[in-house]
Amino acid sequence: MRIAAIALGTTLALAGPVSLAQAAPLDNEPLAAFTANARAAQQAPAAPAAWAAGTRAYLVITAPGDTTAVRNAVAANGGSVFSSFDAIGVVVAHSTSASFATTMRGVAGVQKVGATRTSDVPADAYNPALPANPAQSAAPTTEPVRSDMTQIKADQAWAVNPGSATVKVGILDTGVDDQHQDLAPNFNAADSVSCAYGKADTRAGAWRDVDQHGTHVAGTVAAAKNGKGAIGVAPGVKISSVRIAEPGSTLFFAENTICGLVWAGDHGFKVTNNSYYTDPWQFNCPNNLDQAAILEGVGRAQAYADGKGSLQVAAAGNSNVDLANKTTDSSSPNDSTPVSRTITNDCLDIPAELPGVVTVAANGTSGTSKASFSNYGRDVIEVSAPGESVYSTVPGGKYSSLSGTSMASPHVAGVAALLASANPAYTPADLRAKLGEHATDLACPSDARCTGTTAKNSFFGEGRVDALKAVGGSTPPPGKYFENLTDVTVPDNTTVESAITVSGVTGNAPATLKVGVDVKHTYIGDLKVDLIAPDGSVYNLHNRTGSGTDNIVQTYTVNASSEVANGVWKLRVSDNASADTGKIDAWNLTF
Repeated sequence: MRIAAIALGTTLALAGPVSLAQAAPLDNEPLAAFTANARAAQQAPAAPAAWAAGTRAYLVITAPGDTTAVRNAVAANGGSVFSSFDAIGVVVAHSTSASFATTMRGVAGVQKVGATRTSDVPADAYNPALPANPAQSAAPTTEPVRSDMTQIKADQAWAVNPGSATVKVGILDTGVDDQHQDLAPNFNAADSVSCAYGKADTRAGAWRDVDQHGTHVAGTVAAAKNGKGAIGVAPGVKISSVRIAEPGSTLFFAENTICGLVWAGDHGFKVTNNSYYTDPWQFNCPNNLDQAAILEGVGRAQAYADGKGSLQVAAAGNSNVDLANKTTDSSSPNDSTPVSRTITNDCLDIPAELPGVVTVAANGTSGTSKASFSNYGRDVIEVSAPGESVYSTVPGGKYSSLSGTSMASPHVAGVAALLASANPAYTPADLRAKLGEHATDLACPSDARCTGTTAKNSFFGEGRVDALKAVGGSTPPPGKYFENLTDVTVPDNTTVESAITVSGVTGNAPATLKVGVDVKHTYIGDLKVDLIAPDGSVYNLHNRTGSGTDNIVQTYTVNASSEVANGVWKLRVSDNASADTGKIDAWNLTF
């Protein structure tokens, strides 16, 4: 799907023409077959023939397992194997023959064959250029908490659990600027890749952004809490870029999506964000031979990733249409000349509406309305999240406000990552269920298109996601909140302090003073951490425990009822050994 951007004061980035999809039963092999028990996901076929004008791409679907016979048949019938995914029985073939698909459909063992595009495969597919590595702008000196984060209570969740570095989130998109100052601290290059054209390209930098969309999405998920620019929903987790958009067109064809989802499953991504639809068809109809193969191939890839423990979160799209009552598609195919066609609910927009995928609608700026562009649909939309004028990272160390369900989806992916951080044993089904269970109910407005109940309706699904509940909080922290986000370096064998000035609080501090601590250090057994009250009283929080564990990210409860609340409170961190250093990243007090 081409990423559209429209300047409207702030940039309006509609993940369009539309980002949506709907689930339906797939025939042939049951999707349950493509799970964690599947072996080696991607084969390394012999190099395909050189590019030629008129080259088209096809999915050849067969039984999962050894695809040697089908790959040999591809070569024998005027095609070449570009890549293959034996674990799910999908071969990506190229051919200049107009009869290739028809011929292959008659080959024994072939279940489906379909062209993935109505345009030629670019020559770049055979020798892909690396995306640019943009020069970085100077980092901003402030990091305001934004309204989208307060609406989903992410700002309160950070004090409880900002996310675990053991949780990996895949950004399946246009790529990510890994050098951005707000993304570099959480970027996981080892598991990043380009899947453009349907083959994994693991060269350094192949994952970088060919637009700005993916970098913006990545920042919403996990921009670092570092005093610079913006904070993501889950600033403690790791993000990996899986570029599935092709340069120039920024389209996401089926083979790219399949490669990305299989990569997600094989690389341990707990969550992926998918703010796109699989081009060139906004809706794939099972009565069309080409589109039936696309449905099957992408469906198998999603089931494979899910079976490996990866939850897919996806944008519902930006055409303001009812996904539960589809009638017409006039925007497909978007890689050549669109035509108007009649469709039904059997025609699916993928991956967002595939089984097991969390389909996300966008809230307007109030947090309680449907964004004007957002798609909707009874029993299609699962949850909603902020999607209008969302401020986040863009390439080159910059920031921009964009709108779209593309911007709503990464809020949900971030909340899912927080859930996974707090509950490491949760399966994709568990995460999906809890997102809805924890969501804040939103009633239908006075709009006949919104049907259902306050608890679940066609505009908001089960409601707006709640990050605080995801990390175990049931209500917002009581009392006034004070925070210091300025980094303080902790050298070897040194004691440092960071101060917070408290004012406007009547009387003494509570018996349940909450002290949120975020200290980055590579050996916390070296550290002693104390809270110093305004009168100099010392309250020990951490005393050289944890051995070689990295980082102290924890909220402590302190009985400070004997202390006057107002005044200068300090966090004192002492490093008591050599070789490992760190910093006070942030800390806070909740009265």
